[in-house]
Amino acid sequence: MSADGEDVVPLPHGSAVIAHSAQSDVGRVRSVNEDAFLAEAPVYLVADGMGGHARGDAASRTVIETFRRHLEPGRPTSPEQVLDAIHTSNEAVRALSAEGEEGTAVAGTTLTGVALVDAGDGAGFHWMVFNIGDSRVYSWDGRTLEQLSVDHSAVQELVDAGLISADDAERHPDRNVITRAIGADEVVDPDVWLIPATGRQVFLICSDGLSKEVDDEQLARILAGDTGHAAGLAGELVDAALERGGRDNVTVIVVESELGSDDDEATRDRRESLSRAAEDTTPRTGEGEHGDVSA
Repeated sequence: MSADGEDVVPLPHGSAVIAHSAQSDVGRVRSVNEDAFLAEAPVYLVADGMGGHARGDAASRTVIETFRRHLEPGRPTSPEQVLDAIHTSNEAVRALSAEGEEGTAVAGTTLTGVALVDAGDGAGFHWMVFNIGDSRVYSWDGRTLEQLSVDHSAVQELVDAGLISADDAERHPDRNVITRAIGADEVVDPDVWLIPATGRQVFLICSDGLSKEVDDEQLARILAGDTGHAAGLAGELVDAALERGGRDNVTVIVVESELGSDDDEATRDRRESLSRAAEDTTPRTGEGEHGDVSA
C-alpha cells in the first residue's frame, strides 16, 4: 500500500506546502500487515499493531479511523485536538479486546507521527511530534538525521540507565518488548514535542520494521540522495528494509513542508518544483556515516 501527494494548507498570512510519500509492506516473513498509516494534512502518523496480540491489524486501523474523525482535513489543528484523538484512540482500541476461554486477548498498537498545529496564545504554528511505543519520528535537515521520539521499550530503559549500549540494544533478547502502547492501559501517556514550523522541514516517520533493519547511516544516505521532494523516498526506504530481511511489517512516511507568504515568489517557485519532482524523481546516491552526510 502506498500514497504520494501534496497539500497546500492555508495559514492566516500565507500557506504551508506539504509533500509526502508513504508506503507499507507486509515484509518477507509475516503473513498479515498489522501496520497502518495516515498521510493527510494536517497529520501524518504510523501505527504498528502489537505482534502476538489479538487483532493488532484492527487496532492500528482503529487509530487511523479515530484521527480522521477528530481532525479537520486540510487545515491546522490544535495540540488539544491531537491529544483528544490519542486518548479516544486508546479507548477505542481497548474496546477491541475480547474475553475468551484463556482470558482477555489484548489489542494494542504503537502510535507516532507529526501534526501541524496552531499552538495558540500568539505562539504561532508548530509541528507537534507525538509518540507511544517504539515506532519513530526523525528530522532531516539535509545533512543530519536526528531521532526526535524516544522509544518506549525495555532496551531503551536499559540504555538510559547506562546498563547496556545502543549497539547492545539492537541484539538484546528483549529488543521487541515495548513499555507503552495504545490499548495497553486505561490511561495512555504520550510523549509530545512542539517544534516551530518554519522554512523547509523534513520528517521521517516509520514503524520498527524500518529502524530495526536499516541503520541511521543508511537512512541518511537514502534521504541525502533525494532531489528535494518527498515523493518516492518512502518506497526506497521500504525496499532497503526488505533487502535486509524484511522480518517485520515495514511502514514509512516522508514528509516535507515549506512555509511561506502567499506573496513570496520563492514559495510559488517552490510549489512548481515540488509538482515537477513528484512526476520525475531521479536516482539517489550519497555518502556519510552515523547519520551525517556530506552536502
